[in-house]
Amino acid sequence: CLQNIYVYGHICPISVGYFMLLVFQDFELAAIYVSDAQYNRNIYFDTSPQAVRLYLLYHHWILKVLLYFFIVLNLSLAIFEEPAVLPLPTWATMLVELFCLLAFTLRMGHYAKVIPQDKFWKDPKNLCIIATLVLTLTDMVIYGALKAADCYGVRWSRVLRPLLLINVTEGRQLRRAFRSIRNALPQIFYVFLLFMFSILLFSLMALKLLGKRDLKTIDGKPYFTNYMDIVFDLYVLVTTANSPDVMMPAYNANFGFAIFFILYILINTYIFMSVFLAVVYNNYKKYLKEEVRQLVRAKRHKMVRAFAVLQEQREEGGQPVVTRNNWNQLIPLVQPNLCSARRQLIWSVCDDKNQGFLDKVAFIQLADLLNIEVIALKPRSHPFLNLFPNFYQSAPSRFVCKVVQHRGFVIAFDLIILVNTVFIGLDEKNPLISNSEWVFLTLYLLEILLKLYVFEPRAFFSRHNFWNCRQILDIVFILRVLRLVRVVVYYIFAMLGMEIFKNKVKFYDDSSDPDQQYCGNPLLKGTAFANLNYCKNNFNNVVSSFVLLVELTVVNQWHDILPLIHSTGFVTVTNVSARIFFVIFHITVVIIIINIFVAFVLEAFFLEYSDLQTSLEKKIEELNLAMEQYVTMTTHDLYTSSVVD
Repeated sequence: CLQNIYVYGHICPISVGYFMLLVFQDFELAAIYVSDAQYNRNIYFDTSPQAVRLYLLYHHWILKVLLYFFIVLNLSLAIFEEPAVLPLPTWATMLVELFCLLAFTLRMGHYAKVIPQDKFWKDPKNLCIIATLVLTLTDMVIYGALKAADCYGVRWSRVLRPLLLINVTEGRQLRRAFRSIRNALPQIFYVFLLFMFSILLFSLMALKLLGKRDLKTIDGKPYFTNYMDIVFDLYVLVTTANSPDVMMPAYNANFGFAIFFILYILINTYIFMSVFLAVVYNNYKKYLKEEVRQLVRAKRHKMVRAFAVLQEQREEGGQPVVTRNNWNQLIPLVQPNLCSARRQLIWSVCDDKNQGFLDKVAFIQLADLLNIEVIALKPRSHPFLNLFPNFYQSAPSRFVCKVVQHRGFVIAFDLIILVNTVFIGLDEKNPLISNSEWVFLTLYLLEILLKLYVFEPRAFFSRHNFWNCRQILDIVFILRVLRLVRVVVYYIFAMLGMEIFKNKVKFYDDSSDPDQQYCGNPLLKGTAFANLNYCKNNFNNVVSSFVLLVELTVVNQWHDILPLIHSTGFVTVTNVSARIFFVIFHITVVIIIINIFVAFVLEAFFLEYSDLQTSLEKKIEELNLAMEQYVTMTTHDLYTSSVVD
């Protein structure tokens, strides 16, 4: 390009313009690499100018909002489809779903133009999306034809809808979560086999001990005479949902039979469930670390490619570097709103030796530094110190400050608040209680005033009172992906339950009509399910399905919902194989997902309360800027929060 700039000894404007265009394209490409590293996007796109422009358009926020809109709209169609909360004609819901499929297809076509074709067709998530779109369209055609012929049809493709959420490019965090769960399953499976062997062994012992003693349940039915029923009863006993009901017939017959159930509960409920949590935590953490390592390697690879685009050779030789001039042109393309002070601080961290340029190692840490939010508080003295310096610095004032800053002061007022919450729930008609509430309110206002007197107001509201709340909120934010995993699992089981159990159980506001008694199903006559008015626990729409699945996650009253010993619930209105659906749900959600949720809460809690110091904080301290400043990590990705340098 430099050779073509001069034509017959003169500068050619066209050549200069073309040269500047190439330079700008290089900086644009480098900015894309840095942004991908910053937001953990591991996409190998084509580097041609047209593909780069399409890649920038692909990540435009408007297109992302439209994608999320169509994903939510596609999932929300279950509210309007049969069985529906708000019924709409079949043609209307299918037309909306067709528009959603069209949007997903256009998004896939856009993505196919960005990355090389060989990588596109080798990517499993792309193949999964294409297969989901084809199967959904096929199901829509078949279902529409059956409806037109007035025949019964099943919308089996609704179970596949969450796959679109998981496999889109923007669902990378959700994919990593499911991939970590999948990798942890083998070790969990070994413990589960041992757990099931224990249940089968105890069930056989129960059959031999109690099966021939002619014991009866409270309903007058045979007690522990069927081996498969015993297996199911003891499995539910692990959840404590049917305790002590399941043991009472044996306990009433002989005091010694209680030892059998106590041993069973100790071994399976307390030991095995604890072992499950330990195995899940250990394996999930191990594979989570592996995911993080892969993420870090991909991030470094992106930063190395950005460095290769921007590198220049020094005149004195040596390793190539990125100059300050190239740095200043790159940062506005990566983060246009970054202030000059923040830019100077990041440069100071990268160029810690004050060389005026960055080598490869120093440049690579740029993506992590851009994810750190720096909040600066200018030093400011207390207003009372400015207004009344002599009074505020007097001995009585210093004594008040010392008392308020003491740990005992905080504990005392925390106890006052605790006692106040107890008094709030008591009878307010009692004059003593009603007057005491004003006393508590006065004391609480006094505490706030004293703290405002001691601490500078802005520091009081930003740190002293709400620091722990912010940490808890950070943990809640980090766990957003695992909450989304639960929603995806709930959605899949809700769609399956609606197809299997819809209209088997019905709820009526007025059950005085004989046709509406027993939850609209005569098979439930005389069952605990109908007598306890559990009719609204059904799969007749997506909302009631989610509510029922949440109830089953709590694992309470299984014996009335399923049933257990009593012949009630969904087993009565279908057959005994209905238990398979609910047991699989319990294993998936309670034993695996909930344990992983607990494990990740522990890991996030330990990380949030660990005392880690970043290189940015060290540089702030070196520059003597840390007096009224603090640094918090902004978690752009679920797993970057688990990386310890």
